[in-house]
Amino acid sequence: MSTQIKQAVQRLHLGCGRNVLPGWVNLDVVALQGVDVVADLDDCPNARLPFDDGAFDAFLGNHLLEHIRHPLPLMQELHRIAKPGAKAIFNVPYGSSDDAFEDPTHVRQYFVTSFGYFSQPFYWRADYAYRGDWQPEKVILKVSEKEHKAQTAEQILGEVMSRRNVVLEMTAELVAVKPIREPKKELQMPPKIEITLT
Repeated sequence: MSTQIKQAVQRLHLGCGRNVLPGWVNLDVVALQGVDVVADLDDCPNARLPFDDGAFDAFLGNHLLEHIRHPLPLMQELHRIAKPGAKAIFNVPYGSSDDAFEDPTHVRQYFVTSFGYFSQPFYWRADYAYRGDWQPEKVILKVSEKEHKAQTAEQILGEVMSRRNVVLEMTAELVAVKPIREPKKELQMPPKIEITLT
């Protein structure tokens, strides 16, 4: 009879703020009630996160990335503490929406193809010393059902690429690739783009 002990899934909630999630390690820059770990995610160029290599199976960043000045060092550090195949989900305002710009604490905008730059193959043109590798598997664009229910996904995507304020929120689902791939253009894989009416 096997006596193997199944290790619990370890999940890291990044920049949790007051939205503490049960069953997750809740991390924030401020020691709020329920925060398990206090760390500055924007200081990853200077300080490692207080976790072992390969510690986590899943990551969640809900309206976090747009506040990070140094996203590549953060994503490299998350890659370090990720298990192979770990999943990361990020919700962000879409780059061409007023929501992406009106909050003065937003320092960066994200678009459909932005998450490819967290993968290693995108660096075939130049080496910026980034050593993480997150494959974007899916990008979900949430749009208004009232305004777009009569349109096809292709029509909606056309509007997303040419107009402002079409996308209400964007969600990116990424997977940690270990070992990292080579920086080769032919290894770039686009994510599946999904339109959700809300």
